[in-house]
Amino acid sequence: MSGEAGPAVTGITNANVTDAYARWAPVYDMVFTAVMKPGRKAAAAAINRLGGRVLDVGVGTGLELPMFTANARITGVDLSEPMLEVARKRVRDKGLANIEALTAMDAMNMTFPDASFDAAVAPYVLTTVPDPARLLDEMARLVRPGGEIVLVNHIGAERGLIAAGERWLGKRGAALGWRPEFPWSVVAGWLAGRADVELTERRTLAPLGMFTLIRIARK
Repeated sequence: MSGEAGPAVTGITNANVTDAYARWAPVYDMVFTAVMKPGRKAAAAAINRLGGRVLDVGVGTGLELPMFTANARITGVDLSEPMLEVARKRVRDKGLANIEALTAMDAMNMTFPDASFDAAVAPYVLTTVPDPARLLDEMARLVRPGGEIVLVNHIGAERGLIAAGERWLGKRGAALGWRPEFPWSVVAGWLAGRADVELTERRTLAPLGMFTLIRIARK
């Protein structure tokens, strides 16, 4: 059962993402660790309360992997093999025994059977896929009833100078590998179109409310 995505979100393809993150991989941690750390910590804390078998969608270089406790057994997927190579090195260097697999995979077409996971987490991923609603459909398919989907993402401003700046950056989204402008209505429309999910938490995070934690219960 697929939800309605609300307004179309366009301008990026898997090829754009693959190319962009091949470029980002060597410097990603240096550029993004600090600004995204609060969101990763919040997402990991939500997952650690749940435990069980967890799907980490868009795991990237694995910055959040050391934040998960041993009760969460993590399978990570990402479209970018160069990013995954950094994540695998992190797992080896830190001896993260609870990381079960890190696999190259399209988040919109994952190959796991239905209800394979107790929870799924996707930090900063909704803005990097061509079809966010399809990604959310896949996460809902893969999380068992009673489980949870945890998202962290930038939600675009609706008006003012920030919104204008996001629109300007949005024209360069294909090169960046993500969309700076991303309306809440994309998530809200998906939620409204499905009877098997329920929004349980939505709150802004540091720094400066730039990012939003979203928790969704799978009924």
